Amino acid sequence: MNWEQLLSLKRYGDTEKRIRSQQDETRLGFEVDFDRIIFSEAFRSLQDKTQVIPLSETDFVHTRLTHSLEVSVVGRTLGRRVGKELLKKHANLKELGYTFNDFGAIVAAAAVMHDIGNPPFGHSGEKAIGEYFKTGNGLRYKEQLTEKEYQDLIDFEGNANGFKILTESREGINGGLRLSYATLGAFMKYPKESLPKKPTTHIADKKYGFFQSEREAFLDVVEDLGLTSKSQSQDIGYYRHPLAYLVEAADDICYTIIDFEDGINLGLIDEEFALEYLIKLVKDSIDIAKYHSLKFKKDRVSYLRALAINTLINEAVEIFLENEEKILKGEFEKSLLDKCKYEAQINDIIKISISKIYRSKEVVEKEVAGYKIIADILDVFVTALNNHQTGEKTNYDKLLLNLLPEEFKIESDSIYERIMAICTYVSRMSDSYAIRIHKKIQGNII
Repeated sequence: MNWEQLLSLKRYGDTEKRIRSQQDETRLGFEVDFDRIIFSEAFRSLQDKTQVIPLSETDFVHTRLTHSLEVSVVGRTLGRRVGKELLKKHANLKELGYTFNDFGAIVAAAAVMHDIGNPPFGHSGEKAIGEYFKTGNGLRYKEQLTEKEYQDLIDFEGNANGFKILTESREGINGGLRLSYATLGAFMKYPKESLPKKPTTHIADKKYGFFQSEREAFLDVVEDLGLTSKSQSQDIGYYRHPLAYLVEAADDICYTIIDFEDGINLGLIDEEFALEYLIKLVKDSIDIAKYHSLKFKKDRVSYLRALAINTLINEAVEIFLENEEKILKGEFEKSLLDKCKYEAQINDIIKISISKIYRSKEVVEKEVAGYKIIADILDVFVTALNNHQTGEKTNYDKLLLNLLPEEFKIESDSIYERIMAICTYVSRMSDSYAIRIHKKIQGNII
């Protein structure tokens, strides 16, 4: 892989190459990507989607929206700092007009949309969709689907759904948000299809990044960027765009440190744990006098959080630059933070978060409810849309289809396409909207 190709400004439908030196510096293509994401409907729904605590009644816990914005800020810094050093090493990029801000803009845009495909109720929402097709009423569709189509459903993946939302064409709109291919490349942490599942231990094979419905769009992007294929068969799998490592690092840094901070502020984790576990990350930068001068717990924890994030940013940049050649060759098989000197400390923090936050009674109770809500919504809408296609719809089906937004009422002979339309509809719901729809179909509200 080479940087000139990886920094492609191409957008869906372009017939001529976009030249970096000819870009309007006040409206740079990579920055346009960020703007289009921010103004998208799918991004807005993140304001009411779970990050740590589903449907929290407090006003300071992070949602997917605030998490995504914070990941973007960290990603922008990572991109700029890496870009500054890469321009020194690859003089041709500077001659072509690229600046370190380009790297920051690409990573920031990819980072701000990294969770855009996640369904309501956090990661349990992904599992709920998968379980519906694996063990629930959706199992009855298995024989009508190809092996890979069925795998898309039983392993429903937010990353693949995000790629669908960003690139899917619909009537009057071709290419989805029409983002630059460099940004789409940085977004794709797992550039492979759903099968084979985890064929290697390489980080790019951990999950998958596109549904069968977006196969052609995916291939168009990876071929333009010059990503290296890692598959020796007809199965589709590629090594990552290098900047995807920075997007992943930004996410890892934020959820590790900030989820921990949320747990402390919620009282799920004692403040003493913050100092005990974070001090190992900040011991070289902490001002003990300043720390003890802070009167309020939130301020003390916030101070530690800021120092810890800065420490991990420095680590991620250093590891990326040390391993740039391996990354370009697809030979770097782990995430950046998995290679950092603070790996043990990070793992300790995550273990505490798992036991004290992610498995807390409040979280588990709401995730259980989310499973039921998602399964019920899927069941009635998938049934209604399929019955409509086969001419067997009931009066109840007709009423349900009146609730379904027009963009999801697709006419297709493919049962896979119909099911995916409903999965996309459900995945784009906010937590609260999913609850309201569920109450309506259950007859609990008029």
